[in-house]
Amino acid sequence: MAYFLYLGFISLGFIIFLSFRILEYSSGNEKTTQLSSIIQKGAKSFLLQEYKVFFPVIFALSILFLFLMGYKASISLLVGALFSVAAGYFGMSIATRANARTAWAATEGLGKALKISFSGGAVMGLTVSTLGILGLAITYYVTRDIELISYYSLGASFVALFARVGGGIYTKAADVGADIVGKTEANLPEDDPRNPAVIADNVGDNVGDVAGMGADLYESYVGSIFSAIVLGNIFFKEKGFLSVVFVVIFGLISSIIGIIYTLLKAEKSDNPAKTLRVGTIFSGILTLSMTFVYSVYIEWLKLFFVVFFGVIVGLLIGIITEWYTSGKKVQKLAKTGMMGPANVIISGTALGMESTFIITLLIAVAVILAYKILGLFGVALAGVGMLSTLGISLSVDAYGPIADNAGGIAQMAGLDPSVREITDSLDAVGNTTAAMGKGFAIGSAALTALALFANFSELSEISSVNLSNTYLFLGALIGGMLPFFFSALTMHAVGDAADDMVKEIRRQIKEIPGILTGTQDPDYQRCIQIATKGALKRMVLPAVLAVLSPVLIYISFGAIGVGGLLIGATVSGVMLAIFMANSGGAWDNAKKFVEEGNFGGKGSFAHKATVVGDTVGDPYKDTSGPSINILIKLMAITSIVLMTIVRGL
Repeated sequence: MAYFLYLGFISLGFIIFLSFRILEYSSGNEKTTQLSSIIQKGAKSFLLQEYKVFFPVIFALSILFLFLMGYKASISLLVGALFSVAAGYFGMSIATRANARTAWAATEGLGKALKISFSGGAVMGLTVSTLGILGLAITYYVTRDIELISYYSLGASFVALFARVGGGIYTKAADVGADIVGKTEANLPEDDPRNPAVIADNVGDNVGDVAGMGADLYESYVGSIFSAIVLGNIFFKEKGFLSVVFVVIFGLISSIIGIIYTLLKAEKSDNPAKTLRVGTIFSGILTLSMTFVYSVYIEWLKLFFVVFFGVIVGLLIGIITEWYTSGKKVQKLAKTGMMGPANVIISGTALGMESTFIITLLIAVAVILAYKILGLFGVALAGVGMLSTLGISLSVDAYGPIADNAGGIAQMAGLDPSVREITDSLDAVGNTTAAMGKGFAIGSAALTALALFANFSELSEISSVNLSNTYLFLGALIGGMLPFFFSALTMHAVGDAADDMVKEIRRQIKEIPGILTGTQDPDYQRCIQIATKGALKRMVLPAVLAVLSPVLIYISFGAIGVGGLLIGATVSGVMLAIFMANSGGAWDNAKKFVEEGNFGGKGSFAHKATVVGDTVGDPYKDTSGPSINILIKLMAITSIVLMTIVRGL
């Protein structure tokens, strides 16, 4: 773990350097600077209010664990929560400063705008992976007990669920409200300053897709490392423990080198998608190369092959996700808009369902091969391999919202149309990278959940099961239902919050007639307040559901019932998450394809139909779908902690 501390502090130095480099760039004129400042304040305000809701819950749990398991468990929980919060807050703070700088850089060309937006994303990506390993190291040195790292992971999982659900409700309430009134009723273009919800929409991109995604992958990252370290220590003692540590280190080093390589290429790039893809692949190859050398050195080539499968399957899931959310698939979906919104919904739903086939097979292949080589430890290590280059993978993902915000600022500030063309090209790539990031998150969640399940089976001493056991079946049945019920809660939350937003936008347009003529400014702050209030009020119940379900099932059916619960939730949850993420991503890009002038372009019948599809898909891909990843992992880590408490009593 000392290696984690050394590398973590070096990486922190690079993050600070990168942050200052971003801040050296100009934020533009008075208007772009002002707009960026409003977005910054709105995003920070939401996060601080969100923290007021969930930190009392975390402190209450820490006190409970203090009495049940001692101070070490309590501190571990708090470290996991605090480090996850710090990663999301700092990363988002830089992202909200990079947006105006990206917009202004676009006045000088594509390359400079790409460099700044990717730099902002890189701060988020590296902050998550760096604080993740620093928190693990600190927890280990405080507790000197590998099993107590589960409390650290639980703290991170709590933050992730609140951040993902709360941020997802916020961003989609604003986005859906802005689209329903702005596009379909008032015929306003994207990011038009006359739309009262436009600032709230831009704030939502940051709290949902930057802070929310960061917390999601922070949790996956530490969860996969924790499960691999525990299983490695059980089956292979110090050899297994150290192997996990070094694979994580190789991944972070490769991410830093890959980010530097991408930044050097970005300013002269005329193809953002290729530049980002090459940087990601380069980091993966570098990680595998280092792992191969290490495997030869310790004479354990099985280690390399397991990590190889994890890295390759992660890249393949991203490629398959890109295939389903861009290119010919999306063009075919956009064409259905000429027949009306019903056809768009039907075709997009079918596309998302179809995408589960290949991605599930890829996950299954990774699990089978890893298990045959190194057993359950191999499965956990494959998950670590998949997430090893999180530093650059999340950088590419977080770059998207920055480019999206830059386009909104360019539009609202009235910059030259050529600037919006550049930011739109960056945003289009960002939509694809965001979809790939969600696919990557789902794949890693499946492997992490399986590895955590293996930890649970060790703690609960369930080595084999009787398939005729009623409690196992009932647990699996309830587990299979929970992702659907959880998604219903989050979808209802978005719908209800969007209703409030729509009413407010309509009220402002009706009562302030100068809004549509451009002679009066809308009340942006009122829409930000509505989105914030709606998200905070509706995010608690889904989070409570994830934590209480394993406890209630244990009380009702025992450990075997909890095992069934985790199996059912993982199987149905992974399928549902893939379906929702890819349907939503395809609907979004189909709308953009029409807006580029295809099938009648903006304002056409096909455009209105694809806007409906995009509006339906928004909570699919940005609220419910991504939150399911955290649901299944949080249920698994809660079950592990529950078993440690039961054993300790």
